[in-house]
Amino acid sequence: MILLSNDDGVFAKGLSILSDTLARIDDIEVYAPENNRSGVSNAITLENPLRVQKLNNGFNSVSGTPTDCVHLALNKLCKVQPQLVVSGINEGANLGDDVLYSGTIAAAIEGRFLALPAVAVSLVGKKHFESAARYAEIIVKKLINEPLQSHQVLNINVPDLPFDEIKGIKVTRLGKRHPANKIIKAVDPRDREMFWIGPSGEVNDDSEGTDFHAIKQDYVSITPLKIDLTAIDQIQIVYDWLDLE
Repeated sequence: MILLSNDDGVFAKGLSILSDTLARIDDIEVYAPENNRSGVSNAITLENPLRVQKLNNGFNSVSGTPTDCVHLALNKLCKVQPQLVVSGINEGANLGDDVLYSGTIAAAIEGRFLALPAVAVSLVGKKHFESAARYAEIIVKKLINEPLQSHQVLNINVPDLPFDEIKGIKVTRLGKRHPANKIIKAVDPRDREMFWIGPSGEVNDDSEGTDFHAIKQDYVSITPLKIDLTAIDQIQIVYDWLDLE
């Protein structure tokens, strides 16, 4: 069985297409947020109860974050232990520094925390979800038949092109964006100030080998992400900086 989630919400087009496609491989269970929770990263709900509603299409709507959905499903609600967790298909890219904020990535990370192989799938656009679903199917089949041994999440980004126009797959590293610093100021009907956080920063590093470069060249980008954030090469440097014996 495959567990699906996302951050665009339980009614998102990408989730429906992904479910239909991966159902050709195995049984599917879907636990996804009741509304759009993009940008919540790895937030988990601690102060409020979570409620789950079974929808007519069999999907489960959860009153929480993407992390909540996977955590709840794996620890309590799934009657059969899933083989892996797939998050997506996200409407829009999760490239470079986007992974720090992405609820799509977070759902996959929670699956990895709970010891399952995990994949996050994003379409770099909003049209050709079928292309992203077909590449998700290819990778999921590969993972089921030949599981990766290392503890990682596969972050897949697919160009917004017809399947036959995509050139193939590249394994990449994360590129970089300039910091996002655009804040949009507005006034509400009661004459109170309010602020919108603007879009992601422009691309700063799209050199060869990055996920940005692969997408620009019409390739699918697959980036293995580590869960351990420790800067191993800095441990001795910080030790010396603190002048510890």
